[in-house]
Amino acid sequence: MFRRVYLDNSATTPVDPRVVEAMLPFLKGNFGNASSIHFFGQEARSAVDKARHQVAELLNARPNEILFTSGGTESDNLAVRGYAEANAHHGKHIITSEIEHPAVKNVCEDLEKQGFEVTYLPVYEDGIIRIADIEAAIRDDTVLVTIMTANNEIGTIQPVEEIRNLVRDLRKEGRKIAFHTDAVQAVGKMPVDVEEIGCDLLSLSGHKIHAPKGIGALYVRRGIRLHPQNIGGRQERGVRGGTESVPNIVAIGYAARLAKDELEKETEKLRGLRDRFENAVGEAIPDIIFNGNREHRLPNISNISFRSVEGEGLLINLDMQGVAVSTGSACSSGSLEPSPVIRALGVDDERARGAIRFSFGRFNTSEDVDRVLEVMPEAVQTLRRLAPASRMAP
Repeated sequence: MFRRVYLDNSATTPVDPRVVEAMLPFLKGNFGNASSIHFFGQEARSAVDKARHQVAELLNARPNEILFTSGGTESDNLAVRGYAEANAHHGKHIITSEIEHPAVKNVCEDLEKQGFEVTYLPVYEDGIIRIADIEAAIRDDTVLVTIMTANNEIGTIQPVEEIRNLVRDLRKEGRKIAFHTDAVQAVGKMPVDVEEIGCDLLSLSGHKIHAPKGIGALYVRRGIRLHPQNIGGRQERGVRGGTESVPNIVAIGYAARLAKDELEKETEKLRGLRDRFENAVGEAIPDIIFNGNREHRLPNISNISFRSVEGEGLLINLDMQGVAVSTGSACSSGSLEPSPVIRALGVDDERARGAIRFSFGRFNTSEDVDRVLEVMPEAVQTLRRLAPASRMAP
């Protein structure tokens, strides 16, 4: 019987049935607008407040530091553009990395068209930035440092606490500079504590932690000013106008509670599945390269380059056998170019084009790993036989 295996949890996760149960009442009888003052509205407002507390508890933040958005992309846009526009009088220089998600990188490129200057830091072959490079990039007019907590394609964890120390030292000197981190991939896969990270702004997304698509959150440290990007009503303290999506907010709140309560157990399981998978693949398939640092990374992501294989070809071959994987960020699908993240590691085109991301999730099992190991060696061998001789490994 045909069996499908989903190993693309970094693109999106299935909604947890417990999250569905939590949000169902607000898709049925509890339909009030959370901005209304009557009973129905106050019932909705109470649910939104509860969810805000749940997200805050996951991040060790204050509830009034949590803003709800439509997802990770909006959270990143509101953080980067919102902060840059609100604080341009302090400076118009931004520091980021070459491997940021398009929701950050493309915003930075757009801000350049508006007169901002952006420094894009390298990450080297291990996929990790160097603090020395940030220090060298700091200028008198630097107003924002935006570096992701963990990468969405190779899983590498960035030295966010060291960035915190650098930014705090600059503030002691009277500098007006903030630190934003895109933690969309990190939340639910590793401890994310805004006090330990010391960030001023942090983005997360519901559909990466088993809530529905269309809901996200932004942590905004008290005292940080943002220029609103959704102009409308006074929702979300006037920073993000628009009627609150109460069912989705309830969902991300409950998903945050589950992520907090089950983090240790879940990360142990994910790491076990990933390590078993990598050990077996390394034995079964020759000429492969693991991309990024294998120690400082998330427990659920494995990014592997298969020599003399086009990643897209392997993805399609595996999909025909019921195995879903990815060649990179889902937001960049359809591009014929190799992943910018893999290219940023300084590798050759063959290695970049042969890269596949395997990302494990809450509902994966050992049987899923067995199924992938059953079909992938033959798929790789078939594609290598079909590859032009000039591309075959010597």
